[in-house]
Amino acid sequence: MRLAAIDIGSNAARLLITEVTIDEKKTPVFNKLNLVRVPLRLGFDVFEFGVIPKAKIGMMLQTMKAFKHLMNAYDVRNVIACATSAMRDAKNTDDVIRKVKMETGISIEVISGDMEAGIVFENHIAETLDKDHSYMYIDVGGGSTELSFFSNGRLNYKESFNIGTIRLLQDAVNEKTWEVMKEIIKTVTKGQKEVMAIGSGGNINKVFSLSKRKEGKPLGLDLLKDYHRELSCVTLEERIRLYSLRPDRADVIVPALLIYINAMRWAGANEMYVPKIGLVDGLVRHLWEEVK
Repeated sequence: MRLAAIDIGSNAARLLITEVTIDEKKTPVFNKLNLVRVPLRLGFDVFEFGVIPKAKIGMMLQTMKAFKHLMNAYDVRNVIACATSAMRDAKNTDDVIRKVKMETGISIEVISGDMEAGIVFENHIAETLDKDHSYMYIDVGGGSTELSFFSNGRLNYKESFNIGTIRLLQDAVNEKTWEVMKEIIKTVTKGQKEVMAIGSGGNINKVFSLSKRKEGKPLGLDLLKDYHRELSCVTLEERIRLYSLRPDRADVIVPALLIYINAMRWAGANEMYVPKIGLVDGLVRHLWEEVK
């Protein structure tokens, strides 16, 4: 069965097309057929002006039409489409959703931050790791950061914070929001087994690629601090040239590293696994549970 998931984030829209097969143990196997990313960058307009402007609506419609053609080419029968922080905040979200539905047939659901955190957790990475640690999922996006805390075989906590890379670039995160996140992380991890971080999002995936680490090997907190210092000390143009970054990655990677570093410090985590999963991966699993 072929499934598709669409994640319309604050920085980019992603389409993941996956084939699900059942192995001899009756366990579903998720085989990624295609992943397409389009840097719509909705958050830059929404977090400053409160609306998605006409030009961005046009870009979004073209993107959704392209996604629709690609799903047809792959003979996808079931799709789930979700939007996150930027469309949670935009005043004209309902109009945009209606236009997309009318022109493409794709129904977009704007999900809450807590639901976003839960869907990222549905990748169930922590259950495959050793039982001697607790695990903090840290998913950093353009508009928000989702945290989930897994300990002693169960999910203890999940929450979304309006601390994202684009909000930080626009100086739209106040000190109180940072303080709340800090206190909550310290409270939920206090007295638990040693915490390991699990990082998701395009920025940490890029840092992992830059590090040349082998798959499955964690990144150390000190290494993330080194990358944050290195990347902060050069101009945007130099980041693009020296690190082979796309322009829409080069500006957000520095604030993303700041968020990961702070969350790890407050949780007492010295290492982070980067399994290269994200919201779209969790959405596909969520969709599978619905349609199987």
